[in-house]
Amino acid sequence: MLTANRELVSAQTDNSWGTHFRASVYLGVPFIGAQLAQLAINTTDVLMVGRLGAVQLAAIILATQFFFTIFIFGSGFANAVVPMVAQAQGRGDRVSVRRSVRMGMWVVLLYGLVTAPILWMAEPILLLAGQKPEVSALAAEYLHIAQWAIFPSLIFMVLLAFLSGLERAGIILYVTLATLVLNAVLCYLLIYGHFGFPALGIFGAAVAALGVALLGAALTIGYIRSQPELDRHELFVRFWRPDWPAFREVIYLGVPISLTILAEVSLFTVASLLMGTIGTIELAAHGIALQFASIAFMIPLGLAQAGTVRVGLAYGSGDLLGVRRAAVAVLALGSWFAAVGSTIFALLPYQLATLYLDTGRPDAAEVLAFAGPLIVIAGAFQLVDGLQAIAAGMLRGLKDTTVPMILAMISYWPIGFVCAWAFAFPLEFGGVGVWFGFALGLAAAALLLNWRFFRLIHSMRRPAAV
Repeated sequence: MLTANRELVSAQTDNSWGTHFRASVYLGVPFIGAQLAQLAINTTDVLMVGRLGAVQLAAIILATQFFFTIFIFGSGFANAVVPMVAQAQGRGDRVSVRRSVRMGMWVVLLYGLVTAPILWMAEPILLLAGQKPEVSALAAEYLHIAQWAIFPSLIFMVLLAFLSGLERAGIILYVTLATLVLNAVLCYLLIYGHFGFPALGIFGAAVAALGVALLGAALTIGYIRSQPELDRHELFVRFWRPDWPAFREVIYLGVPISLTILAEVSLFTVASLLMGTIGTIELAAHGIALQFASIAFMIPLGLAQAGTVRVGLAYGSGDLLGVRRAAVAVLALGSWFAAVGSTIFALLPYQLATLYLDTGRPDAAEVLAFAGPLIVIAGAFQLVDGLQAIAAGMLRGLKDTTVPMILAMISYWPIGFVCAWAFAFPLEFGGVGVWFGFALGLAAAALLLNWRFFRLIHSMRRPAAV
């Protein structure tokens, strides 16, 4: 738990700006690559199953979104392990590192058991939500196999938290790339039945998803066991031995992180619903712009993870100057990447939109006309979205999650959603209004979360000015 008035002293470490920028890049690049690779895995599944027909495409979109909602909430507990490991590593406390990771695995395994019935009952839940019976049945067929991937997937996330906290993030990218290749191969073989394999359709995609999750966890465990400096933490020795304070801390930090993530994910789900009420063309244009915004967001998301580690390490070692410079370095990198992305989006909106359109279709010109302005807004959107994501990551490095959750929820819903609805409908800006309203909400989150972070570290005793 964060103690805002904790007295920090400057540790004997290299706090030059060059060191902090290099360390942020060194950590951030693997995280960014891993996020992009994970996005590519999801895109591969949708593209391959989509060739089977509209019903199968609708089913896998529903199924993967259903699974993702459960998974993303559980990932909050894995994210809680990152600052716990980083701060313990900063203190030189190997025992606390081991206990944090072990209890993180306990929590996510328990979470998997609790949520298993929800995934198993996907078909009646989807029917209650008004989905078509044939689509719901296919989605449930996928989830009855893919649901078991929740266990290795979340264990993988906890182990990545361990590696991240020790600044050993490079392996994350390699493991994710390996799973990307395996996923593409398994989908090709099992969905379509090539090279003598049975054509399993959407069921084959589920088998591939489970195989990929198992591979990711196995490769990560194998890497940890093969590295003496990592294996000496003995993560799996006496795994059954509980450490209840660490267990409670994972839950205490993880629940607010999970709720914050879920609040943001649900906000974008509602955005699609709002656009759908405006019109089909507007919804299609929204989907194109959102795809580019999602790709661009992988960069600040990776930097936010790097920020959690860098801030956590410095805070754990009692180095307030390091905390401040780590924060400024990751914010500066995030702002620079956002500025580059915003410029590209502003200069080439229509060219980018055509990448997702068959320009020969009769409705392409109309979709393009709506998508162009949304992509321009997405450029400004990614700046504030990136800054709020990085600020949230830095606050996690201080183990500060409850107040940031409240600030984020206020920004997303009372500010973001209300403004989006008001601009779109009463003020009649349509789809542009939805995006402008959400941009205001994310701007509020960026302002409040960064204010929270710098206020906290300002309240601590500073050994020197930055």
